[in-house]
Amino acid sequence: MKKEDDKTSEGLNQIFEIINAKGDTGELKAIVERNEDGVPKENPE
Repeated sequence: MKKEDDKTSEGLNQIFEIINAKGDTGELKAIVERNEDGVPKENPE
């Protein structure tokens, strides 16, 4: 359950970062790059 809560928290933080970027393309690109590198792929089980 804690893993799911952590995922939810991370997802909400990402949403707030995008909202707060307010069209700043440099910041938006940094958020996307950070998420591409930092988000683990889910294992289909």
